[in-house]
Amino acid sequence: MPKFLIQATYTPEGTKGLLKEGASGRRAAVDQVVAGLGGTVEAMYYAFGEDDLIIILDFPDPISMAAVSLTVKASGALRTRATPLLTLEDIDEAARRQVSFRAPGA
Repeated sequence: MPKFLIQATYTPEGTKGLLKEGASGRRAAVDQVVAGLGGTVEAMYYAFGEDDLIIILDFPDPISMAAVSLTVKASGALRTRATPLLTLEDIDEAARRQVSFRAPGA
């Protein structure tokens, strides 16, 4: 199942919602959304700095991740970045594949 790293920053309105609902309330909401599309939440952490929230999700396909991403961004409560995560086996497979490539100017 594809795995994704989510890095999110709350907007002022999103932060007000977090203060009202608490972190456990937000975790329940994330679990519900992700499970509704056949995914699971592997980990969810709050952080200081550029990102307020770090989540690792498993989804059955990238389209499910895109659907969640679009819906969350449309809410205006968070600014998010989703990064696909690859396993060691995925990279081993990629390294075995032959790629025909010519660098610019070569």
